[in-house]
Amino acid sequence: MGKRRKARELGMQAIFSMDLGRNLKPEQFEFFCQNFSPPSGVRDFFEKLVKGVLNNWDMINSLIERFSSNWKVNRMAVVDRNIMRIAIYEMVFCSDIPLKVSINEAIDISKKFGTEESGAFINGILDSIRMAIESGEIQTDWVEIQTNP
Repeated sequence: MGKRRKARELGMQAIFSMDLGRNLKPEQFEFFCQNFSPPSGVRDFFEKLVKGVLNNWDMINSLIERFSSNWKVNRMAVVDRNIMRIAIYEMVFCSDIPLKVSINEAIDISKKFGTEESGAFINGILDSIRMAIESGEIQTDWVEIQTNP
């Protein structure tokens, strides 16, 4: 498994844990890291993903809801919504990662952690977001919100 894949999987697990416990505070992230310490070659990207998602939580959730058909984020499977959060963070803020790579990684991770339907569900929403980015409907030059989760 590649380092970025490992970082994405650990990131999803960290965000899943924080989301499920409804505790998005920096202390909870540190608690996760103490118990599931990411390998040194993975840690930087892992932290970038998790902190990026947490710092842009509301914007990411609004994109998920905007491009899902009649689904509220809190009604989606916890695994699915957290896989999408990481992919959307990458799609909007990580210009060095091709959009389709973020989508494919999300689908592959959903095969490991989600249900049989997760891949298609995630692909549908993320692909709609990809098309909106490519058409200019969604801007990707936003300044990332910086807090200290």
